[in-house]
Amino acid sequence: MLCFPNCKINIGLYITRKREDGYHDIETVFYPVQVRDVLEIVPAEKDDMHISGLSVSGNLNDNLVWKALQLLRPVYPDKITPIDMYLHKVIPMGAGLGGGSADGAFMLQLLSNYFKLGLSREQLAHYALQLGSDCPFFIYNTPQFASGRGEKLSEVSLDLSAYSLQLICPEVHLSTAQAFSTIRPKAAPIDLNLLPTIPVEQWKDKVSNDFEQPVFEKHPVLSEIKKQLCGQGAVYASMSGSGSSVYGIFPKGIKAAIQVDAAFKEFFAA
Repeated sequence: MLCFPNCKINIGLYITRKREDGYHDIETVFYPVQVRDVLEIVPAEKDDMHISGLSVSGNLNDNLVWKALQLLRPVYPDKITPIDMYLHKVIPMGAGLGGGSADGAFMLQLLSNYFKLGLSREQLAHYALQLGSDCPFFIYNTPQFASGRGEKLSEVSLDLSAYSLQLICPEVHLSTAQAFSTIRPKAAPIDLNLLPTIPVEQWKDKVSNDFEQPVFEKHPVLSEIKKQLCGQGAVYASMSGSGSSVYGIFPKGIKAAIQVDAAFKEFFAA
């Protein structure tokens, strides 16, 4: 059985509080983007996992696809038999796109469908949260206002299909923990629940990402990418998450020609 985990972008991102448990409270809008990995499971004599495409760092036991299997198997030991897992990576890691979280969440759904576990979306979201704070978003996979650690979700009626999305993913490696260490939490300057009521052309003056300033200071190439996106017609551009990807929202069919002194991957949704 085959599925195609997609990524997301953050539209607006505000760090509002550092919690006693060490995490941070955030406010953001997660928006699904159809840049997708490929994930397949097939019957096998014993569990195994095969990864192709872009390089994936870390041990197999740390991969959220593997963790999803290990999370559900003790709950359904008689139903979940050994499988081979094939993951083809297209979504860059460490880019603020949630690719690993998407893989884990889609794996939970894949297991439920393949082994006929009958898990509801609410049950899947419960298990997804045990994999990571933003994993539940990929269970619903529609535009969502996210708060708390990113796990508190409420749907927003946001549709960007009238625009083109250009996504630039430079080979810049950022530490999420280090990015958070540069932030001084404060109240969000705008209620992102209201985002659908604000014309996209007005977002540049109202919607921002708290990580941009400190990250851009350390990695000027990201600031330059955003500048070029805006200079070539983007009605809104932003870094996604804590980076390192930067996206631009354009009038339909328009695309910027990015020229920077850095290697990068580029995706374009017309």
